[in-house]
Amino acid sequence: IPSVSNIVPESCLLIVVGLLVGGLIKGVGEKPPILKSDIFFLFLLPPIILDAGYFLPLRPFTENLGTILIFAVVGTLWNAFFLGGLMYAVCQLGGPGLNHIGLLANLLFGSIISAVDPVAVLAVFEEIHINELLHILVFGESLLNDAVTVVLYHLFEEFANFEQITILDIILGFLSFFVVSLGGVLVGVIYGVIAAFTSRFTSHIRVIEPLFVFLYSYMAYLSAELFHLSGIMALIAAGVVMRPYVEANISHKSHTTIKYFLKMWSSVSETLIFIFLGVSTVAGHHYWNWTFVISTLFFCLIARVLGVLVLTWFINKFRIVKLTPKDQFIIAYGGLRGAIAFSLGYLLDYEHFSMRDMFLTAIITVIFFTVFVQGMTIRPLVDLLAVKKKQETKRSINEEIHTQFLDHLLTGIEDICGHYGHHHWKDKLNRFNKKYVKKCLIAGERSKEPQLIAFYHKMEMKQAIELVESGGIGKIPSAVSTVSIQNINPQTLPLERVLPALSKDKEEEIRKILRTNLQKTRQRLRSYNRHTLVADPYEEAWNQMLLRRQKARQLEQKMNNYLTVPAHRVDSPTMSRARIGSDPLAYEPKEDSENLPIITIDPASPQSPESVDLMSEEPKGCSGLPPSPEEDEEGLVMRVKEPSSPGTDDVFTPGTGDSPSNQRMLRCLSDPGPRPEPEEGEPFIPKGQ
Repeated sequence: IPSVSNIVPESCLLIVVGLLVGGLIKGVGEKPPILKSDIFFLFLLPPIILDAGYFLPLRPFTENLGTILIFAVVGTLWNAFFLGGLMYAVCQLGGPGLNHIGLLANLLFGSIISAVDPVAVLAVFEEIHINELLHILVFGESLLNDAVTVVLYHLFEEFANFEQITILDIILGFLSFFVVSLGGVLVGVIYGVIAAFTSRFTSHIRVIEPLFVFLYSYMAYLSAELFHLSGIMALIAAGVVMRPYVEANISHKSHTTIKYFLKMWSSVSETLIFIFLGVSTVAGHHYWNWTFVISTLFFCLIARVLGVLVLTWFINKFRIVKLTPKDQFIIAYGGLRGAIAFSLGYLLDYEHFSMRDMFLTAIITVIFFTVFVQGMTIRPLVDLLAVKKKQETKRSINEEIHTQFLDHLLTGIEDICGHYGHHHWKDKLNRFNKKYVKKCLIAGERSKEPQLIAFYHKMEMKQAIELVESGGIGKIPSAVSTVSIQNINPQTLPLERVLPALSKDKEEEIRKILRTNLQKTRQRLRSYNRHTLVADPYEEAWNQMLLRRQKARQLEQKMNNYLTVPAHRVDSPTMSRARIGSDPLAYEPKEDSENLPIITIDPASPQSPESVDLMSEEPKGCSGLPPSPEEDEEGLVMRVKEPSSPGTDDVFTPGTGDSPSNQRMLRCLSDPGPRPEPEEGEPFIPKGQ
C-alpha cells in the first residue's frame, strides 16, 4: 500500500505488527518471546552494520570525518552526562519512589539512552532521500558513537560494583575509550587485510568467494566483542579495508552475490529487530513513573538540540561548507533511538539495578516517540524547509574525472604552500597503496596499470571466440577492432552495426575502469635541483632561436613605421621655418643619416609588414666602409631576399646575419640607449638638410 508507506515509515509499521503479534500471543495465554540481548548483538546487529560498512560512501565519509567524530564523541558524552546529571536531580526532587536511585545509575541510564541508533537512522533516512552530507553526518555519528556507548556502559556498570571510586579509576576509564575505539578499528583492519589476501587465491573456486567476506567480517566482530572492544567499529573497518581488494579479485557473479545477500540479510535483521521491539513491549515487565518518563523524554530532546547548536557553532569556524540552520535542525531532529538502547537496558542486572524495569519503560517510550513522532514528521519537515534532496542520477564519467583532477590540483597547491592537509595525506596513502599494498593483495595483472587496455583485449578476445564459434559475421559489435576482423574472416562490415546490449553490471564495470584510467596524472620523478640537472644539447640552440625571434618581433614593430608611413619631401627653408613655427614640438632633431638601416624585404608581398626579413639587415654605418653619396641619397635600400637552399634549417644553420658583429648591431638596434637632448640655441633641423 504505497499511500500508507509514504506517510508512515516502514520501521513504525513493523513495530505496530510486533505489537499486534505480541497481543495475539498474550491473548491466547502464551508468553510472548522477548528480544534477548545475546540474540540481538550476536545475530541481528552484525548484518546491518556489515552492509553499512561494506557499502559505506567513503569519499563523503572521509571528507566529513572530523565533523562526524565531534558529533559522535563530544556530542554523545555531552548527552550522557547532561541527561544523567539532570535525571539525578529529578530523582532527588521526585519523591519517595525515586530517591533511592543514585548518581551512577542515572549516568548509566544517560549513557544507554544518549546514543543515536544506526538501525533506526538507516530505516528512516533511506526513505526520505535526504542529501548526502546530512545523511553521512547523522549515519556516521550513529556508527562511531558505539565506542563511546560501550565504554560508558561498561565503565558505569563496573563502578556500580566498587565500594569507592578513585581518581585513578576515572583516568583509566578515560584511557579505555581510546583502547576500545582504536582496538576495534585495528581488529577490523587485520581481518580486512586477511580477507583481501585470501581472495587472491580463490580464482579456481569461485563458489566460496562470498563466504570469505561474511566469515572474516563476522570473525572481526566476534573477536572485538570477545575483548570488550567496539564490534561495530571493527565491522566497519573490515568492510572498508577489504572491499577494494576483494572486488578486484573476485568474479562478477560473486560480487553480485555479496551485494544482494548483504542487502537481504540486513533487511531481514532490521525487520526482526522492529517486530521484536513491538513484541517485547507487550511481553516485558513495566514500571511506569510519570515524572521519570516525561523528564527523560524532555531532557533527551533538550540535550540533543543544545549539543547540536553548540557543536555546530564550533565546527562552522573550521568548515568551508558551513552547516546552515536547516541542516542543524535536521541533524538534531534525526537523532533517533532504537533497539541498541533497548538491548543494553535489557542487559542490566537486577542485583545492582533494581530500577531496571523503570529504565526499560522509559527507554521504550523514548524509542517509540523518536521512531513514530520524529520519524513520521521528518519527511514533511524536509519538504517544508526545502532541504536539498539526494541526487538520483549518477554522476557522469566527465564529472568524476574532473573531481579527481581537482583533488590532484589541490594536492599540488598544498605541496607548494607547504600545508599538509588531508589532500596531501590522501595522495601519500594512494601512492603507498598503489606501490606496495595492491601488489600483495591483488592477484595477477589486475594490480598493474592500465586496466583499460587489458579489459578491451579481454572483450575483443571473447567476442572473437564467439564469432568463430557461431561461424558468422553478421552481428559484430563495434568493440571488435578491424585487425581482429581481418584475421577471423576478411569481409566488409555491414552498413548497420549491431551494438551489444550491455547489462547494468557490465556498464558499471566499464564506468569504473574508465573512471580510474582516463584521469592519469604525471608522477613526479624526482625533486628539482639546479645542481643535478642534465645539460640538454639542444637547449642552447632553442634558446638562440627564441632570442632571435623575440628580437625580430621587436625590430619588426620598430620598422613598421618605415614601411607604412611615406617619407616627407624635402621642403624649402621658408616652408621648414613655417612648419616649425606652427608646431615646434613635432619637429625634433633627427639622427644622422649614416645610422639608417638597410631593410631587406620579401618580394612575395611587399605591402605586408609581416614579409620583412630582419635576419639580413645591415646598417650602412656598421660595415666598416664610409657610405657612398648614392646610398646617402637613397636613404633605405631594398634588396631581394635570396631563397634558402633546400634542406637547411633556419634554427640550427647560421644565417648571413648571425656573425658576431651583426648580433652586436641587433642588440644595438633593439636598445639604442638614451637620445641626446638638444642644447639651447641649437636649431631643430641641422644645417645642410
